[in-house]
Amino acid sequence: MAVKRKTKDAGYEQFRADLAAGTLGTVYIFHGEESYLREFYLSEMRKELVGGFESFNYHRMEGKGLTVQALTEAVEAMPMMTRRTMVQVIDWDVYKLNEEQRNGLIGLLEDFPEYCCLALVYDQLEYKPNKTCKKLYAALNQYARTVKFEEQSQNDILKWVARRFKATGHSIDAPTAEHLLFTCGSLMNGLIPEIEKIGAYAKGERITKADIDAVAAPVLEAQVFEMTNAVAKRDFDHAAEVLGTLLQLQEEPFMLLALIGKELRKLHTARIALDTGRDKFWLMERWNMRSDYPAKLLMDNAKRVSRSWCANAVKRCYEVDLRIKSVSGVDGAEELKLLFMELAQGV
Repeated sequence: MAVKRKTKDAGYEQFRADLAAGTLGTVYIFHGEESYLREFYLSEMRKELVGGFESFNYHRMEGKGLTVQALTEAVEAMPMMTRRTMVQVIDWDVYKLNEEQRNGLIGLLEDFPEYCCLALVYDQLEYKPNKTCKKLYAALNQYARTVKFEEQSQNDILKWVARRFKATGHSIDAPTAEHLLFTCGSLMNGLIPEIEKIGAYAKGERITKADIDAVAAPVLEAQVFEMTNAVAKRDFDHAAEVLGTLLQLQEEPFMLLALIGKELRKLHTARIALDTGRDKFWLMERWNMRSDYPAKLLMDNAKRVSRSWCANAVKRCYEVDLRIKSVSGVDGAEELKLLFMELAQGV
């Protein structure tokens, strides 16, 4: 079965084409979790639009408390020594503006000066279009170009990782880079400090899995996988050690349980794949995986457990979750420890 490849956001692709051609529009909405990429392209926009005259032609404004009147003044300020100006607004919840302000914003969008480029950037605040504000929603759809900065495709991010390691004087092969992404996540902002640490630590020219495991800080999902992997190997002590570390870091038991339950459901699916003659690509399709690396790990892990154990593990997670949320005075951390002990003994 073929695995669906992630399609790139059309707005993102059009924005990149416009930037490369020097034909940037007037109003953009930037959102999405890949903040490194967003900040990179905002920097490229400033270079393209205002060059070395940022003090005159670049205006950065915070959305909290911003009025349409203040924005209009910045937008209508004429460029000095460049053809265009750039206004960047951070986390402005336009759909929560009162009716007068919304109408003012609509009027600005309808008569927006060609010499200005406005970037509405959503960083801490999630961008949520609200169709109940019909006029504003329609105006933004008509006059603004929405660009979503998402996690890059597996191929693109692997190439980027290789380039970052090359800058540190090292090389990395694709399987090892996939282990890095599995361990540290695939968002560029999170990967940059990890690559720097690993590059400084590694003694050889070629980065190894051992180099990554020695100094990289694993994301929560990777640590949860390590716990379930330890349980499947009947290594309760290691599972308890990882759990103890996460609890010391103040991770909420109910959130950990949700992630553990999800990982056990994946393991159950992998066990079903083995029992029914399906392969890793079927598993990837079921869980929308971008890479076969976690699929291979799950398939290997599933060989150590039975289908009935997996089904029972998923059921017990549900029961413990219900107990933590519904019974007063229950110690969530202790419930998790008891759950792991029970699962480890029952493998």
